[in-house]
Amino acid sequence: MLLRCIQAENRKLRRSVIWILFLAVPAISAVYGTFNYNMNLGILKNGWYDLWTQYTLFYALFFFAPLIGVYASYLWRLEHLGHNWNLIMTAPVHPFCLFFAKYCVVAKMALLTQGWLLLLFLLGGRFGAGLEGFPPPEIITWLLRGAVGSLAIIALQLLLSLVIRSFALPILLALGGSIVGLLAASKNIGLYWPYALMILGMNSNKTEDVMAGTLIGFFISCLVFTAVFLLLANLILVKQDVKA
Repeated sequence: MLLRCIQAENRKLRRSVIWILFLAVPAISAVYGTFNYNMNLGILKNGWYDLWTQYTLFYALFFFAPLIGVYASYLWRLEHLGHNWNLIMTAPVHPFCLFFAKYCVVAKMALLTQGWLLLLFLLGGRFGAGLEGFPPPEIITWLLRGAVGSLAIIALQLLLSLVIRSFALPILLALGGSIVGLLAASKNIGLYWPYALMILGMNSNKTEDVMAGTLIGFFISCLVFTAVFLLLANLILVKQDVKA
């Protein structure tokens, strides 16, 4: 049943405008990052590492969480129209199955977004910044850690879009959460704020790994936040009634 729900959610993405944002948002970060790197060659001497700081300057700090918010709001849009909640509540499937299907689909989109950024980073580094060779393996690790850090954000944004019928408000909350996440990460308390986890995981705007020695705490925080938001979603859906 979960597989069928996932397939239904995937069908919503076919020929969707979401793919335009999927391509455009990382591309904007890539163009800006490559341009900014070339404009500051006098002070940026660490090659691929410095290029990474420019790519993640806006992508991880401000763009990624709102983009996840767009994915989440889009997948909940149909359910919030008319009386479609009645169909969900009376369908022969547990409502949380629908929520978790959306979670799987948005997680897939987040991973694809990270992969698209990696491709842009490779192309921008070789052809835009003139760097030789390939990125250090640490950067690939940071990219994957960012995907792990995004799991809590995905669960939270789907939860917000579940309880808020507005399409735009959860996205604005994601932007605000990212700003607070930036402040939390700068104060070394990022592990206690879900929107900071992706920033920390990607080692955003840093050339040295800021999470050296704290990886266990990072993964525990990702797991705890994700579990809490999923449990809250299940509790809300269990108590959700058919709307007149």
